[in-house]
Amino acid sequence: MSQQQFLEALLQTLGADTVLVGDAVQARYHTDWSGTPPVAPLALVRPRSTEDVSAALRLCHAHRIPVVPQGGLTGLAGGAVPVQASVTISMERMSAIEDISARSAVMTVQAGATLQAVQEAAVQAGLVFGVDLGARGSCQIGGNVATNAGGNGVLQHGMMREQVLGLEVVLADGSVLPMLRPMIKNNTGYDLKQFFIGSEGTLGVITRVLLRLRPQPQAKATALVAMPNFDAALAVLQHMQQRFGNSVAAFELMWDSFVQASVQWQQLQAPFAENHPFLALIDVDGKDEASLQDAVEEALGAAMEGGDVLDAVIAQSHTQAKALWKLREAPAELNNNMHPPINFDVSLPQADIGRFAQAIQAAFDARWPGHFTLFFGHVGDGNLHVSTDGATVNGECEAVEEMLYQVVGEFHGSVSAEHGIGLHKKPYLALSRTPQELAAMRAIKAAWDPLGILNPGKVL
Repeated sequence: MSQQQFLEALLQTLGADTVLVGDAVQARYHTDWSGTPPVAPLALVRPRSTEDVSAALRLCHAHRIPVVPQGGLTGLAGGAVPVQASVTISMERMSAIEDISARSAVMTVQAGATLQAVQEAAVQAGLVFGVDLGARGSCQIGGNVATNAGGNGVLQHGMMREQVLGLEVVLADGSVLPMLRPMIKNNTGYDLKQFFIGSEGTLGVITRVLLRLRPQPQAKATALVAMPNFDAALAVLQHMQQRFGNSVAAFELMWDSFVQASVQWQQLQAPFAENHPFLALIDVDGKDEASLQDAVEEALGAAMEGGDVLDAVIAQSHTQAKALWKLREAPAELNNNMHPPINFDVSLPQADIGRFAQAIQAAFDARWPGHFTLFFGHVGDGNLHVSTDGATVNGECEAVEEMLYQVVGEFHGSVSAEHGIGLHKKPYLALSRTPQELAAMRAIKAAWDPLGILNPGKVL
């Protein structure tokens, strides 16, 4: 069957409302936020149901046509970029929040629901969803699951994997796995849903997700804390966790270069009268606003007496807390101020993060004097983000990547903490995975997708 005959069969099966071909496929479906060069797919399928997805995959499988699933296209690793002569399946029309049970604290959603829609629905039910990240208004739950997304809530609630109770997945041949079971305990052999969390669309297309929700905190305190060095930052984190336990909801660490860039790019007021080597944004949950504020102030006062805290401000209102968090939102400005930004999300043993950042700074200084590199991240869970302005390293983006990932390997870290592998990190995956692990991953891929049509060339 020729490509034209395949397209005619696809259109006949799903209809012109669901299938777009040629110039009718808008350019935004050709790439994602990673900056990967765009590729026009053979066709774009926008299903409205699991049955549509199943029908599309059955046809693609029968004719060995590559399939690339797409969510909100906010990925930074190139995982959603089409390949030549492929069919792209966008989940944007499957965006319904199908059911929410406040009593059971579970929610069933279609894969195309945005993270923000899920968060807002949870709040309306008096609950919260445990994952949050900057692209919340655009990224989709299916993509969050497929990349095992992290973000600001990992310290308290864990990665996306910990929020998923069940999945519905369509396999490469169009068969459907209905794994939407709401039990936390279900010890009945292999937990099949886990294969698809973090698989980046290489094993199946996620269509529906059963999510676990959490109780909504009755009070929250937000503090911005200045510290003299990285070890002091870890000491403050440990001190706060000893005092408040799992109620420490966020601990976002920012190196001074990041803080200064954020203030400049967003035209913010400097948070303190003088600059400090490190600032941390800390959220703590509690039951009573006044007593929580007092307890946080007392804890930070003790850390200040010990020399680990140089200065601190505690938000006195939701508006002030939001203003403090604005400082952390500089990554949204990277594309406007770096040309291009070379972005990394790596994971390291927590105690080594400070030394790793120093090693990278020194290595870049030696190779590219005058480079502009920012360090920030969810350090409470071992996740460090690094962004370098490509214009300040003579456009040598690949050399920057090779150097940084080599150091990640030397520190026995992970080349991806939360953004996935996609295309961009595939050459460096062996720095974080042994040959035996990679062989096992390939065996899993061969078992679930024997023809290799699902998101080919990504991850492995």
